[in-house]
Amino acid sequence: MTTATNSERARPLDMKLEVIVVPVTNVDRAKEFYASLGWRLDADFADGEAFRVIQFTPPGSGASVIFGTNVTDAAPGSARGLYLIVSDIEAARDDLRRRGVDVSEVFHAGDVHAGDDEPYLFGRLRVGGADPERRSYRSYASFSDPDGNGWLFQEVTARLPGRVDASTTTFASAADLASAFRRAEAAHGDYEKQLGHRDEDWPTWYADYMVREQTSAPQPS
Repeated sequence: MTTATNSERARPLDMKLEVIVVPVTNVDRAKEFYASLGWRLDADFADGEAFRVIQFTPPGSGASVIFGTNVTDAAPGSARGLYLIVSDIEAARDDLRRRGVDVSEVFHAGDVHAGDDEPYLFGRLRVGGADPERRSYRSYASFSDPDGNGWLFQEVTARLPGRVDASTTTFASAADLASAFRRAEAAHGDYEKQLGHRDEDWPTWYADYMVREQTSAPQPS
């Protein structure tokens, strides 16, 4: 008879959030909208006219959205504060604008917890423009689908401590990796100014900077 060790019993099982249900009124209209965002269509299944489910996945996302006929009894438009994490808030906003989607201006969180603003971060008031210090988690832009389900872009360039396994640092997409390269390039330019000459080993510096940024470790000096 095999007995599980304490470490085996303590190790949690993987639980991956993969699907979020979005309540809509017109399924075909919703399908056209989410396709216009450039999201991947994974499924469109129907069982007569009584049931239909459609699934889309945003680029680089491990989670998908589903909607359809008799998928949920939630009121259409009641899904609010659905977060889409991006590494470049202006680029994400510009991409949707090119696709004909009405997206808010970039804004950041004020310090006042009051007002009737659209729900995000527990109702803080919006302040125009990106976060002045361009801190991770602080800059946003919002848009809605045709039913009023509310989405938020949130710019995240460095995760809070404990949010990323340092031994499994990854980038979700080529766009995320390119954005990380651009931030490393800017930081490396400052580093070379301190050196006073070209850094011949810049690839090592870039790699170290990008991994440290993602895992919230102190940056190289």
